[in-house]
Amino acid sequence: MTDSRARRMWKALEPYHAITYFSPDTKQATDALGLKGGWMSYFGCRAAPLGPVGPDLVAAVFYSFHPAMVARALPDAWDHATPAQLLDARLQAVDNAVRRLFPGTSFHRAADVARQAAELAPVSGRPMAAANAALEWPDEPHLVLWQATTILRESRGDGHVAALVAAGLSPCQACLTISAAGGPSKEVFQVNRRWSDEDWAAAEDDLRGRGLLNSTGALTDGGRALRQEVEDTTDRLADQGWRALGDDLTAELHDLVHPLSAKLMSAGFIPPDNPMALRWDQPSSR
Repeated sequence: MTDSRARRMWKALEPYHAITYFSPDTKQATDALGLKGGWMSYFGCRAAPLGPVGPDLVAAVFYSFHPAMVARALPDAWDHATPAQLLDARLQAVDNAVRRLFPGTSFHRAADVARQAAELAPVSGRPMAAANAALEWPDEPHLVLWQATTILRESRGDGHVAALVAAGLSPCQACLTISAAGGPSKEVFQVNRRWSDEDWAAAEDDLRGRGLLNSTGALTDGGRALRQEVEDTTDRLADQGWRALGDDLTAELHDLVHPLSAKLMSAGFIPPDNPMALRWDQPSSR
């Protein structure tokens, strides 16, 4: 399968954004504020642009997590740190990580083009993208690049959620179908999204009833077509911003950032079987 432009850009940019999830600097920064554990750190930092929101809203916009998993972190995180403190913490953590991972690297041109792309990324109807786009831009080029990749990935992610809703796939079914399509295993999603065996079985039963899953747990032709429709819709919605940026600048940004992300992936900084379904060797959605 040939990747679309939007998917190629997601693959090129996502690992740089994902520094905030996989660098130990983030948890160290939130531990210092009193947050407890990696998941409270994750939910607090990622949700911080939305303000001190509750778990129901976060579960809705993040989509793939079991609501009870979110409720273990929020709103308790706000008892330890304000959203503003967590925004500062995540930015400082990325600053520390990038300086360590890419010493001597110039980020000026990549930051300039990425900011242009981020300012053209669609935000209407996309709460996570809009919340991150409303933040002030940092001064350092490597942090401008990170904030731009964050806006771009959240814009794509919001569109992906819209595609899943339109396809009638519940949060658990979203995980199940991407796993059945060759993505991360059921075990990875159960550990990182907290769907129980009972949740998974109920999702399977519903998909079988709709003719999307067969008796062995594999996608039917209709299931594969629906999953492909989700991916194609995600790409189409994400391409709005790249079309506005133009072919030349889009290609330039890809060539500037791809080597950074390739270094992160080849060094094992991001685990190959990660719950974001991020791969170099196959298409994926987020």
